[in-house]
Amino acid sequence: MLFEFGSYSSLLLISFTQGIIYSILLLVKAIRTEDKSNYWLSFFIFLCSLFIAPWMLGFAGWYDNQPYRDFMFYMPFQHLFFIGPIIYFYTQSLLNPMFKLSKKDLSHFLPGILYLLVMMSFWIYDKFIFKAYYFYEDQADKDFDNWYQYSGFISMTIYFGLSLRYYFKYKKLIFQVASNADELLFRWIRNYLFAFLCMICIRLTFTIASIFFPVLDSYQGTWWFFLMFSVVLYYIAVTGYSNAVISKIAFKLSVLNNQPTYLLSSNTVIEETVIDIEHETFEDTNSPEIELWKSKIETLIHEEKLYQNPELTLTDLAKKLETNASVISKTINQGFQMNFNDCINNYRIEAVKNSFANGEHKKSTLLGIAYDCGFNSKATFNRAFKKNTGKTPKEYLLNN
Repeated sequence: MLFEFGSYSSLLLISFTQGIIYSILLLVKAIRTEDKSNYWLSFFIFLCSLFIAPWMLGFAGWYDNQPYRDFMFYMPFQHLFFIGPIIYFYTQSLLNPMFKLSKKDLSHFLPGILYLLVMMSFWIYDKFIFKAYYFYEDQADKDFDNWYQYSGFISMTIYFGLSLRYYFKYKKLIFQVASNADELLFRWIRNYLFAFLCMICIRLTFTIASIFFPVLDSYQGTWWFFLMFSVVLYYIAVTGYSNAVISKIAFKLSVLNNQPTYLLSSNTVIEETVIDIEHETFEDTNSPEIELWKSKIETLIHEEKLYQNPELTLTDLAKKLETNASVISKTINQGFQMNFNDCINNYRIEAVKNSFANGEHKKSTLLGIAYDCGFNSKATFNRAFKKNTGKTPKEYLLNN
């Protein structure tokens, strides 16, 4: 097989092969763990690896020699209309364990499928009907047409925005329903979305810069874009493969409008567990119903020390009180004037302060006390303690 090794082709070859390897590793991991999000990430890494292939193979001599030249022309490597939707569905599958691709969702892949069909029709016509170059008479790869490149990256930008909105809605929800919200905010998803934004910004930067420096729009000049793109790809592949955090909070929400969010049980939507994250209010309400449920919640948490469960959820509390999650959510928002995460963390902080008052800090480490009181990370403990008292744990001990 022809491959002319050089600095241009070899560097991209490293990125390409690493991308393919990680794509396979993620696929194996998905099969082994049954984590659907890894399927999506595997597909994303694979397509991004194919994206840099034309420049790698081009510098390896494929555009200058047959039959490689025809293969490069008629084989679509850059699937720009697929990358955006895959990003979007990966985000959903990562954050929502109940996410399933619906028939309606398939419409997101229609532009990519149409592009593939057009490329196939070009190949059929040129090879079997016209039997010469017709669509490729200009000797230019259709993947590099400006309309396709620009519309493809616009598509990726739109789906990045949808993914970001989905994450922000998830963030609002998770503070409403989980006491370990900081853990479930997924540091990885923030880094991953930022890395994908970098991919888009690199393209935008090169497009603008080429106006002032035309050399960047040449074949060799564009190589630098693909090199930077491949570096970001390698980061996403490595860190995505090592991500081990799995969300256990199932929900159904709408990205494009402010419809209510539903918590899910099994595969069905439970109408009673509506969580209104768009109109979250912490108004001081003295209604008898709110006061009654507030009293029940306080009594239950104190008696059973539920705050010691680091993964306590709104649904767990609702089951204990034999009611639905929406009632508990409304009571905590209006009766306690805070979200569920802050409410439970405040109970944990009070327990920590009681331990300090009893001298437990002289027998155990601060982190040990924090874990005993329901925290599951040092960062979350320090942040919650500072928010509650205005001081760090060490400052609090020095002043008390």
